[in-house]
Amino acid sequence: MHDLTDLYKEFNIKPNNELLYDLAFTHSSFNADNKTHHHDYERLEFLGDSIVGLVVATLAFNERKELNQGDLTKLRSNLVKTSSLANYARQYSLLKFVQFGNSYVENNRNQDGLLEDVFEAFMGAVYLDKGFDFAFNLIKKIFNKDIISFSKKEITDYKSKLQEAMQAEHRKSVYYKLVSSNGPAHEKTFNIAVYFDSQLLAVGEGKSKKEAEQAAAKAALGKAAIK
Repeated sequence: MHDLTDLYKEFNIKPNNELLYDLAFTHSSFNADNKTHHHDYERLEFLGDSIVGLVVATLAFNERKELNQGDLTKLRSNLVKTSSLANYARQYSLLKFVQFGNSYVENNRNQDGLLEDVFEAFMGAVYLDKGFDFAFNLIKKIFNKDIISFSKKEITDYKSKLQEAMQAEHRKSVYYKLVSSNGPAHEKTFNIAVYFDSQLLAVGEGKSKKEAEQAAAKAALGKAAIK
C-alpha cells in the first residue's frame, strides 16, 4: 500500500481499513502492469457516485428551501457533474495520491473524467470505512458553501429558455451546429453555433458540447432582438 498520511490529515480520517483507501487511489493501469485484477477504484467509484448524489440532494433540500423540485434537480446536477467533481479533486490535490501504471500516459492525468472517478471512489471508501454519518459530514464540508451560495441564474437551462422564446414568436425550433473543436483529446474546447432557420444567432464555447450549446443559447438570449 502507498502512503496516504497527508490525505488522512487533510480530511481528519483515522482509517479502520486502509486497504479501502489504497483501492480508491489505484488506477486500473497500475494493475495491468502488475497483472492483477479487480484491484482498482472502479467499484468504489460506483458506490461513491450514489453517496455523493444522495448527500448533495439532501443538503440542497435542507439548505435551499426556496427552490422548487426542478431547480433542486438542476442545482444537484450542476454540483455533481464531471467538471465540478474534477474541480473538487483539484482543490484537494487528490491526483497526487493516485497510483498509475507505466502504461498510463502522463499528459492525460489532468482530464476531468479521471478526477471525477477518483473523487467518487474516495467518497465510497470513506463511506465503507467510516460509515454514513462521517461520509455525510465530510461531503457537507466540501459542498455546503457552494450549495448555499449557488445562484438560480447559474442553474438556468438557457437552451430551454431560448427554445421557448423562439417558439412563442415563430413556432419554430432553433438548432445547433459544431463550429470547431480544439486541443488534445483530454482537454478539448468546443465552439457551437445556434441558428434559427438559416440565421446565425450566436456562438458559444465550452469544455463539452453541452456546455458550449448552453453558452450559445445564453449569448443568443442576451441579444435584445430575442429577449
